[in-house]
Amino acid sequence: MTRLIVAAGGGGDAVASAMLDAALYGPEEPAVVLTYAWDRLLIDPLPGPRGADNFTGLISTTSAVKVVPAEARPLAPAGSTLPRLAAELPHTFALIDPHHGVEGVTRQLEELLSYLSPTSIDLLDVGGDILARGDEPTLKSPLADALTLAACCRVNAPVRLLVAGPGLDGELPPDDFRPMLGGLVHTFTAADVSALGTVLDWHPSEATGMLAAAARGARGTCEIRDVGLPVPLTDESPTVHEVDLDDAVTRNQLARALMTTETLDEAEAHSRDICGYSEIDYERNKAARLKAQPPTDLNPDTVLAQLAAFEAEAAGRGVTHTTFRRLTEALNYSGTQRESLRELLISSRPEQYETPLWRITAKPE
Repeated sequence: MTRLIVAAGGGGDAVASAMLDAALYGPEEPAVVLTYAWDRLLIDPLPGPRGADNFTGLISTTSAVKVVPAEARPLAPAGSTLPRLAAELPHTFALIDPHHGVEGVTRQLEELLSYLSPTSIDLLDVGGDILARGDEPTLKSPLADALTLAACCRVNAPVRLLVAGPGLDGELPPDDFRPMLGGLVHTFTAADVSALGTVLDWHPSEATGMLAAAARGARGTCEIRDVGLPVPLTDESPTVHEVDLDDAVTRNQLARALMTTETLDEAEAHSRDICGYSEIDYERNKAARLKAQPPTDLNPDTVLAQLAAFEAEAAGRGVTHTTFRRLTEALNYSGTQRESLRELLISSRPEQYETPLWRITAKPE
């Protein structure tokens, strides 16, 4: 009774896939999650996604598909959250390798479907940017979603497209695509979040972190990413909706353009043509800046003073919550210091930790 969930954008989509699987089907026979190893620069200092040759200890499932077990390790200096996810969750995490374009991802899917004969195939995206046209000014990271959407449209099998947490990625306002949302599949609850154990205490995903916080009842405005995008936390935030797969690919210009791509470079070129940029270019430029940034001492008094100034400004913007990724970058610390910063803040002010978000308490002047 194997189920397959394709985590459309990797990262937090893989965590949300595990949460959805447990919520809908319980702990028995957990699903196989097909996902990218494409973490933010806070975790992986190398831009772009990792392929199988960036790991040791992978397990070959088919000629094109590798599974990431708990014992796997990314080759330095690369980083990845997948081995730790495999250690802490009962699901099997198979690796999407997009370096051969949609042709390669389709081949991986076809081999996995033949190997597993799954009873269901879900394509899950947190936030809804998989429904982007490609020209939206707020769109930041369309490539991963477009690659998986295109590949899922090419396989000869029924794929159910699911969007969780409409708008939580901060890339598309929910009003832009709400008419496309079909039936309600599930509304996450605090009990569903508990199935993830302590994963959200360390995993850096902002969208899935907000999804979990909203499931626990958090409401307000959460500021995310390095640029401080404001994301509303509403009663719609913990919901999961089905979307017609054909409608999605008809709307997504980038996915249609990627259908026959054979390399990641080719896919990037299409992204530059259609969207005006490649998110991997952004990561390349940011990685170069971060590499040149000297480490800053995490002095508790300095950190708390910086936090007070940030919170006062954020409260003035109407912000009620933020993420530790946002705090790390807003306070000008490096990705390697994120966990230490998180521990310092939680130990200093535990009442403001609304797992996995930080609650803003300062009052604007």
